[in-house]
Amino acid sequence: MRILLSNDDGYFAPGLQALATALAGVGKIDVVAPERDRSGASNSLTLDRPLSLRTAASGFHYVNGTPTDCVHLAVTGMLDALPDMVVSGINHGANMGDDTIYSGTVAAATEGFLLGVPAIAISLVAKGASDFSAAARVARQLVERFQRDPVRQPTLLNVNVPDLPFEQIKGIRVTRLGKRHKAEPVIKSMTPRNETVYWVGAAGSAQDAGEGTDFHAVANGYVSVTPLQIDLTHGSQIAGIRDWLAK
Repeated sequence: MRILLSNDDGYFAPGLQALATALAGVGKIDVVAPERDRSGASNSLTLDRPLSLRTAASGFHYVNGTPTDCVHLAVTGMLDALPDMVVSGINHGANMGDDTIYSGTVAAATEGFLLGVPAIAISLVAKGASDFSAAARVARQLVERFQRDPVRQPTLLNVNVPDLPFEQIKGIRVTRLGKRHKAEPVIKSMTPRNETVYWVGAAGSAQDAGEGTDFHAVANGYVSVTPLQIDLTHGSQIAGIRDWLAK
C-alpha cells in the first residue's frame, strides 16, 4: 500500500511526524507538506508563480505553496503512480462543522479525493501542547481497515479525535457536520508605524452540536468520522430559482 501524507501545519509539525511514524508499518509512505504553517488556506491553488519541491533532513518533501498544491504536485507530477490513499494531518486543533470550509487539512485530503484517491483528514481536538499518539493510533486503525476492506465508492472522511489517552476514547461514531455560531469580531490593533491592522477573530462556539454531530461525538469522548462530498449544488432550490427567473 502506498500512502501520501500531507498537512497544513507544515512539514516540521509534530502531528505529521506522529502520523508518518504510525503508518510506516502499513505501507510505503511519501510525505509532501507545506514549508510553513498554511492553516486556513482552504482549497487554494498557487497559479501566479512556480512551486519548489525540496527535501528535509527527515526525508519529508516540502513545497512553497498550499496544502492543495502539495497533494496536486505529488499526485500529478512527483509520484510515479497514484497512491492508494491520501492522509492529511494530524492537525493541531479541531476541524468540525464550518471549520471544514476553511481547513487546509481537509483541503489536502479533498484534493486527493478530487484526483481519484480515497482520502482521510484527521485532526486532534486540542488547543494547547498535545500528545498525538492516540490520534495516530486512530489513523492507523482507519487505514488498516481500509486496507482490509476498501470502501466501494469514492471516499473522503473527516476525522476528529478527542484529546484523550487512547484507552479513554469510547469508540468511533459516524457523524454529520455540526455548525458554529458566527466568528468572533476581528481584533483591531496598531503597528509601530501607526498603521491600523486587523487580526481575524476566533471561530465561534458550537451552535448545532446535538446528537449525531461531530461536535457531540467528540465532546462525549468519541472519535468523529464524517463522510464529506464536494457537490455544492443546493438541489432543493433549483425549482424555486428557476421559477424566480421565469417571472
